[in-house]
Amino acid sequence: KHFSQESCSDPSWFKTALHQLYYDPNIENKNLAQKWLMQAQVSPQAWQFCWALLSPEKVPEIQYFGASALHTKISRYWSDIPTDQYESLKSQLFSQIACFSSGSKMVLTRLCVALASLALNTMPEAWPGAVAEMVRVFQEDGGGVDGRARCLALLELLTVLPEEFQTSRLPQYRKGQVRGALGREWGSVCPLLQQLLRRTDSPGAVKARVLRCLSSWVLLDVPLSESEGLVHDCFSALPDPELFDTAVEAIVNAISQPDSQRYVNTLLKLVPQVLALQEQLREAVQNGDMETCHGICRIAVTLGENHSRTLLEQVDHWQSFLALVNMIMFCTGIPGHYPVNETTSSLTLTFWYTLQDEIMSFESDKQAVYLQVYRPVYFQLVDVLLHKAQFPSDQEYASWSSDEKEQFRIYRVDISDTLMYVYEMLGSELLSNLYDKLGRLLTNAEQPTSWQHTEALLYGFQSIAETIDVNYSDVIPGLIGLIPRININNVQLADTVMFTIGALAEWLADHPVMLSSVLPLVLQALGNPDLSVSSVSTLKKICRECKYDLPQYATNIVAVSQEVLIKQIHKTSQCMWLMQALGFLLSALPVEDILRNLHSLITPYIQQLEKLADETPNPSNKLAIIHILGLLSNLFTTLDISKQDDESADGSAPPVKTAPPPPGPNPVVVVLQQVFALIQTVLSKWLNDSQVVEAVCAIFEKSVKTLLHDFAPMVSQLSEMLGQMYSTIPQASALDLTRQMVHIFASETDHFPPIKALFELVTSVTLSIFQQGPRDHPDIVDSFMQLQAQALKRKPDLFLSESLDVKAVFHCEVSHLSLNLTILSVFLVVQEDGKLLVQAVLEGIGGGASRSLMDQFADVLFCLNKHCFSLLAVWLKEALQPPGFPSSRITAEQKDNFSHQILRERVNKRRVKDIVKEFTLLCRGLHGTEYAAEY
Repeated sequence: KHFSQESCSDPSWFKTALHQLYYDPNIENKNLAQKWLMQAQVSPQAWQFCWALLSPEKVPEIQYFGASALHTKISRYWSDIPTDQYESLKSQLFSQIACFSSGSKMVLTRLCVALASLALNTMPEAWPGAVAEMVRVFQEDGGGVDGRARCLALLELLTVLPEEFQTSRLPQYRKGQVRGALGREWGSVCPLLQQLLRRTDSPGAVKARVLRCLSSWVLLDVPLSESEGLVHDCFSALPDPELFDTAVEAIVNAISQPDSQRYVNTLLKLVPQVLALQEQLREAVQNGDMETCHGICRIAVTLGENHSRTLLEQVDHWQSFLALVNMIMFCTGIPGHYPVNETTSSLTLTFWYTLQDEIMSFESDKQAVYLQVYRPVYFQLVDVLLHKAQFPSDQEYASWSSDEKEQFRIYRVDISDTLMYVYEMLGSELLSNLYDKLGRLLTNAEQPTSWQHTEALLYGFQSIAETIDVNYSDVIPGLIGLIPRININNVQLADTVMFTIGALAEWLADHPVMLSSVLPLVLQALGNPDLSVSSVSTLKKICRECKYDLPQYATNIVAVSQEVLIKQIHKTSQCMWLMQALGFLLSALPVEDILRNLHSLITPYIQQLEKLADETPNPSNKLAIIHILGLLSNLFTTLDISKQDDESADGSAPPVKTAPPPPGPNPVVVVLQQVFALIQTVLSKWLNDSQVVEAVCAIFEKSVKTLLHDFAPMVSQLSEMLGQMYSTIPQASALDLTRQMVHIFASETDHFPPIKALFELVTSVTLSIFQQGPRDHPDIVDSFMQLQAQALKRKPDLFLSESLDVKAVFHCEVSHLSLNLTILSVFLVVQEDGKLLVQAVLEGIGGGASRSLMDQFADVLFCLNKHCFSLLAVWLKEALQPPGFPSSRITAEQKDNFSHQILRERVNKRRVKDIVKEFTLLCRGLHGTEYAAEY
């Protein structure tokens, strides 16, 4: 039903609406009830009905809504409350909290949050000493409420007060004032918490609430020296299972506050307290108590991670810090497999990054001393991490759920990243260490080894070689020599062998003689569907890095690849990678060999495509067509017979070939010309299907990007086909391909006519779409804007054509200002068009567009001010003249001030952005609000 003032005065409406919200299975009824309740909550009548809803005879759901309505009114509509009513509102809230201290917990909490919000809005001026008064009120006898209930209610209130501050919408200047006032109130809170925590007769529920309260207050940056006694009490609470979790949270919050590093003496006192937890930690490990292990580890890691530098610098206490480091090492190597038997070890990994960063940041003399102590620790860490990275037994791993296997995979990636980072400290000695262990493992015939141990050592090599340049390492030849000796009898081991070979692809390019040792392993693995990702990605890396050393292996590689493609061993994405690998491989062969291999490789697919092109379109043959087109486009992505420099940094010029291609047509062009008619046939039947069109465009787009100017023989016929496609059924992929063609060929005299004709055609067709309603085609709008920007950058002459309606293009840009702003600033605008642009920008600033776009609006104004200052002055004056534009909240004086500020700033773009942000807040009525503080 519709919200009305009358409905708010009838309590039965709330009962009906809440019942509908919680229990009605109809989602529309739920949404209707929620909308009504939200309107009621913010209505002026809320001040009356909320107290009525709190009456004792109401059910808790209704009481909860009443308390929530109170909090909403106090926190969001504080300015509605007259100052002379502050005291009565406070008294009523105190009274209600006392009533509910023995009632519903959820209602009590909401009432406490409401009183906390009132306190934040009144302290320190209107309610000085707010916390002290709260403590006094609840310590007094009254209302027949027992002391324990009053105590718990007070602790709840004190707990939510800092939490409400953290989430409050107070303006920034008020936040600073209130934070300072709360800091001064700690003196009233701390003695109370200490007294309750140290009393032997305090119930467990009270102590748990005290610990929660401490957690809440330390987040206000309470000085660690002032909470030291309470933190010590928290350690004393850790043996109590009922208090363990809340005590851990309080300790972690206290010692992780940014300001706590200033209190060195307090931190030094904490170290032995943490070390004293080792016995409890070992007992927890023996008993399989994962929660206790997790909590103690959190405390040790938090202290070490947040205060490594401070504790490292206390050289007189180096042994105690080293003991803490070793305790964290124990947590890293905690027995059991993650995540099934333990979840603690993952918490420690960032600590090792932090400690290493701190050690390496010292001056060289100091650093050398620390390295002498900690390098052995980090070598031990490598052993621990590789042990933790080991797979469980085959039987145990088979019993894991898919979610557990995925968590373990991510955990191994984290270990891999850590090993890579540790290499920065340990250097080549780490690789030698790993190689020696692997060598002993594989050459010791007397002692049988598990595949898990071998796999973990290889994983260590792979982790480092993937990102670190190991080309100068003297152990890699030995490693390559060891790989064929590995008894690969397990999928996980085989995967890691493949990935390790792939990680060494750059090294193999510098040492091609070693290819014969590993390439047969990779080709053999290609036939195993379980090794699909690792074998294909490794072959792709080898073909990319070593292509000039692979001609002697090319026949074999192509034959094996063809076989696995025909047998459909791999999934679609791996098939695409495999075609990319073959593109790299063929690029290094003589042109005649490329053509011969291309013929044998793609003829079966061309024949299949011809057959599919004759069939009536259906979902099955659509997937087959897209798959074949994808294979071709991925092959042409990497098949490049000439070297090139990377694209210029700003993207303003296409990449440049550094060596001329061999004489004669490019092999890719030869193939494309041969299949062009077939592709047109496919398009004629599938032009309505955006996915097929996209797959066709991808073949040419990737070929253009790879071949660049070598694609020239295809420009004319492709431009004609694109024009026909887009005229029939406009699609974004055709515009994206057109943009690529403009980027490469628009500046070439020979190719300018077909590019110009295509550009004019797609522009004309798109403008007609804009007239019909472009919001139905956001992808086309976006691609069209990008095409226009590219044309302006590469060849502005395209806009000089008489058959191109430049003004219509400009109006199109202005009318869709929110979709693309970048190219407006480079248009040469005539007077009436400039005014239209300024009006559109001002309308957006005034509230017609998202606030996230204000920086872009500022860029447009800055550009206009810089290049046509006198015209902008006129446009601003004319555009801002109508009353109520761009917002009814703005006065004529504010508009004049905005105009003058903008026109003054012709150099400082940052200042223009600030002016626009300030003005949009005024226009939206948000200036000086909490929203403005966050903006």
